[in-house]
Amino acid sequence: MKFSTQVKPISYLKSHAAEIVKEITDSREPMLITQNGEAKLVVMDVRSYEEYEETLSMLKILALGNREIEGKQFRSAADVFAELDREDRQ
Repeated sequence: MKFSTQVKPISYLKSHAAEIVKEITDSREPMLITQNGEAKLVVMDVRSYEEYEETLSMLKILALGNREIEGKQFRSAADVFAELDREDRQ
């Protein structure tokens, strides 16, 4: 994630919560919150979070598929289509 301008201390979060909600909802840019100069949490709007979760799920599916291919746990497309054709005829 990119935090070029959206880095704020926790004190700012405490005193400007409503502003932060509006700003993040409008911009759809996450905000990094620091405590004692150290990154502690990320605040983001729900829509961005849902998109992030969907993307992460897709990446997990792709990684699982790659592992199956590396482990030779797959069938050729020709075999799959042939099986589907057999099932259609029945």
